[in-house]
Amino acid sequence: MSRRSPNLLLHCVFCAVRSDADPGELRFVMAELEALRAVVEGMLDFRHGPNRDYEAKSEGHPYGFVIAFRDRAAHMSYDGHPRHKAAGARLVALCEGGADGIVVYDIEAE
Repeated sequence: MSRRSPNLLLHCVFCAVRSDADPGELRFVMAELEALRAVVEGMLDFRHGPNRDYEAKSEGHPYGFVIAFRDRAAHMSYDGHPRHKAAGARLVALCEGGADGIVVYDIEAE
């Protein structure tokens, strides 16, 4: 019997970016988060972009990103990294209600 590898962790973040937020600042934050792939072992992919809301179920979150991590340990390395904390603080400042304007789902994908 083969041993099954741990599930991939998908870190899904949905942001209520303010309508008056500086688009350049948002691009900077996304670039900073993406750059962590080079320093966080097990951070496999980073994708971000505008929410098209084709099903009309998430209009309050016009932007988001998804990060694929090899496992929970890689996610924890990312979460504790000083560059993540700095970029996260800047992202919070861009969102309606600050941290309350950010929804996070961490999905263990098979």
